[in-house]
Amino acid sequence: MITEKQDSGSLAPLLPVDQNQLYEDERSEGGSICGAIFNISTGMVGAGIMSIPATFKVLGVIPSFFVILLVGYFVEVTVDFLLKYTHSGESDSYGGLMAESFGKFGSVALQICVMITNLGALIIYLIIIGDVLSGNNSDGSVHLGTLQEWFGIHWWTSRAFSLLFVVLFVMLPLLCVKRIDSLRHASAISILLAVLFVVICSMMAIHAMWEGKTQRLRWVPDFSHGVSFSDLFTTIPVFATAFGCHVNVHPVRAEMGRPSDMTSAVRISLILCVAIYFAVGFFGYLLFGESIMADMLVNFDQASDSLIGTVLNDTVRLSYAIHLMLVFPVMNYSLRVNVDELFFPKRPLLATETLRFFSLTFVLLTFIYGAAVAIPNIWYFFQFMGTTTVMCIMFIFPSSIVLRDAHNISTTREKILAVLVIIFAIGTSSVAIYSNISTYITNK
Repeated sequence: MITEKQDSGSLAPLLPVDQNQLYEDERSEGGSICGAIFNISTGMVGAGIMSIPATFKVLGVIPSFFVILLVGYFVEVTVDFLLKYTHSGESDSYGGLMAESFGKFGSVALQICVMITNLGALIIYLIIIGDVLSGNNSDGSVHLGTLQEWFGIHWWTSRAFSLLFVVLFVMLPLLCVKRIDSLRHASAISILLAVLFVVICSMMAIHAMWEGKTQRLRWVPDFSHGVSFSDLFTTIPVFATAFGCHVNVHPVRAEMGRPSDMTSAVRISLILCVAIYFAVGFFGYLLFGESIMADMLVNFDQASDSLIGTVLNDTVRLSYAIHLMLVFPVMNYSLRVNVDELFFPKRPLLATETLRFFSLTFVLLTFIYGAAVAIPNIWYFFQFMGTTTVMCIMFIFPSSIVLRDAHNISTTREKILAVLVIIFAIGTSSVAIYSNISTYITNK
């Protein structure tokens, strides 16, 4: 029996050699750097991109650009922290690094944060897919989905039924894949769809600007129209969630032919995502202005005065819904492993244990589906995750590993950076939580 380590630090399932020679041959070849770039980028370019234009409305265009760069830089720093300690220590997983530095408490804390974050992200994915197919009226205004626009409002175009169809016939087959590198083709397609989404949004915004139909932009925060200083910090959780890739770094690295290429793959992925996020934020805000919603796709239900405009609106929404369907199994991969290892720490999930594998998959998918139908607003999930578990996984835990310095390899510069990252994470999260609570109390 051959085993490999996965994201949470415990042994993850592999197939017996005598029954799965094909799998062993694939592993000996190793994953490519292109596959790693696609999988890492797919993990980042998920649901967070839909709320980025709404952050431009709060921050303004210029501060948004610098915040994107700042968060991207801190992500690169913390991923480098993890990879450095992975090369120097005995553990080749995020959970293993936490266990080396903080014992069992560290690995369990990471597992809990990963589960909460991935569950929240997958719920957000289904909420957005539901918005595209069946519309949204959570803010009091009615926005129709593509199915309702094409066929009218029926029971089979409702959010509950359309999401059930997607879950059973699209998600479930992809969730049965047991090796993350096998998802590289789906990841590549999802990235291409994200790029298509950006291109179409850009073209629509440029066309609207040419005809003088674009909205007035805020280049800097406008404190005279209800935006407070503390409101600015509520945008940080959205950007942080949009750059989350740490939980997928080790599983992807473990399957690469040359693990040393992982640093380059992460940097290329970050550059790609920075470009995508700024383009979507700028052109989305330019196109919809102050009417932009937390889920930008909802804004594309507006009627167009031409057939081409209607086709573009539907293409934008459907292309990104398909993108999220393909991102879903990548995020679910680490979630399933962490849930299994939390409840069965001494019994790694083997490929031959079909009942346990499918039971976990079914239970998680059922919970995610139920939450997506019951809570149809993504902003709440972004604020909760982005100020708590996401900050821990992306910034606080990697920096704490450096400060703990279990292998005595941290430099003074790295420790200073680690302190700055922790201050950034705790400071922005605290202000964002305060702002959200104040807003809730005021509106109650």
